[in-house]
Amino acid sequence: MAFAEIEYGVTDRIATVTLKRPERLNAFTFTMRGELIEAFDRADADDDVRAVVVTGAGRAFCAGADLGGGGGTFGHLGERLGEGETVDGAPRDGGGTVALRIARSLKPVIGAINGPAVGVGVTMTLPMDVRLAAETARFGFVFARRGIVTEAASSWFLPRIVGIAQAMEWAATGRVFPASEALEGRLVSRVYPQEELLPAAYALAREIADNTSAVSVAAVRRLMWSGLSASSPWEAHAADSRLMAELGGAADAAEGVTAFLDKRQADFPMKVSRDLPPGLPSWPDNPYGV
Repeated sequence: MAFAEIEYGVTDRIATVTLKRPERLNAFTFTMRGELIEAFDRADADDDVRAVVVTGAGRAFCAGADLGGGGGTFGHLGERLGEGETVDGAPRDGGGTVALRIARSLKPVIGAINGPAVGVGVTMTLPMDVRLAAETARFGFVFARRGIVTEAASSWFLPRIVGIAQAMEWAATGRVFPASEALEGRLVSRVYPQEELLPAAYALAREIADNTSAVSVAAVRRLMWSGLSASSPWEAHAADSRLMAELGGAADAAEGVTAFLDKRQADFPMKVSRDLPPGLPSWPDNPYGV
């Protein structure tokens, strides 16, 4: 599949997904929605990919939904959706399908937010594992200023990342705020000068690729995200115990311990495509496929 509105490439075991409509500040469209889902399908299916970096072309990350349709932009959400793409009879939110696909990624995802990230441009980053921002980045949960609601499952993700008070302040005001405020509010992990952002994102991705078991990282990612909905630490303990039992005697554990004792770099033999443990938690209540 040739992509029209994103760019996808793999170098040194790192996949880069670039939102690529710079003339429209990478505004989100139905086409971009499908291409992003396909890109994460590719990354998960490729054992050579150990981490995914997502960024934007030009001076923006993503300016939100493309409003070229004018006042009716949000009134025709279901016209191009396929059969079965409804939730309780309503057309599925397109940003939500992307967010849920990123959420169930088997590879860690790093957002390199190089410029404005507004509306779906910021909510799509919430299921990413780490968000890094350029000093020039701006953020806005602007939905109430457009007469709509938070989307892309952000009512679930955002309070868990920044806390309910901060989430409500940003969502209720709908104001656009700078990278410094995003850092203070824990929306992003670190802020860099523009020219240092992508090198920092790739350095983090390489640290993962060079030093860890791909199967372990996939399992830890699922434990962490699914654990946000665990009813108690005892439930999390049960999930941890299952995976420790399944992976503790497997080849990657043997290699990891042996390499440590031998004071050498580990060469983990297991593959995500074939060796995921049976006890890997699944996202609860996921009837929609993506």
